Amino acid sequence: MATFAQHCLECERELGKPFVEVHLWLDYFAFTPEYGMRHRRVRHHEAGVREVVALFGEDAGKAAKLHIVSDLKMFGWHEGDPFPQDEEDYVQMGLF
Repeated sequence: MATFAQHCLECERELGKPFVEVHLWLDYFAFTPEYGMRHRRVRHHEAGVREVVALFGEDAGKAAKLHIVSDLKMFGWHEGDPFPQDEEDYVQMGLF
């Protein structure tokens, strides 16, 4: 799994700034007993990217997509694979 610092560095390199607020928002549920490392199912999908855009703007949506793709690749997901659309889709894809 990419660390918070790695996500920030990737965004700095690709988008010109770290987008700290986006990474904190995406990984918020990682620190709850209910989800822990299964937190990605909540916001790591296209619906989560749309929420990021609504909260933080279009550029933040690009940062969210980078973050999610980076995490998905850790589980064997590839660029040509379908991108999860929402929490249910994420779970059905066996990514949780």
